[in-house]
Amino acid sequence: MSALLEQLNKAFFWDTDFNQLDDEKSKRLIIGRVMNFGNLQEIKLLKKFYGINEIKATLCNLNYIDPKTLNFLSMLLHIPKTKFKCYTRKQLTNPPWSY
Repeated sequence: MSALLEQLNKAFFWDTDFNQLDDEKSKRLIIGRVMNFGNLQEIKLLKKFYGINEIKATLCNLNYIDPKTLNFLSMLLHIPKTKFKCYTRKQLTNPPWSY
């Protein structure tokens, strides 16, 4: 297990076998979960391990980020919300109760 994974909260990965996670193969999952549920110290760990450009690219391609986290990440990383895949996909699909 890597030094990064040893420092992360295992509760973030409730639906997967934590021991099977790999820093590179599970990068999308790790970055997504830490950014959605982690604290600033864990975000700094990600930044140190993956680098800010890799984090930005990964976050922009995630299918789902909750609205509050999306707003936070947009402001923190100086990326317009329209650059996030999850934001543009949400705009394309109207829930049936919004008519």
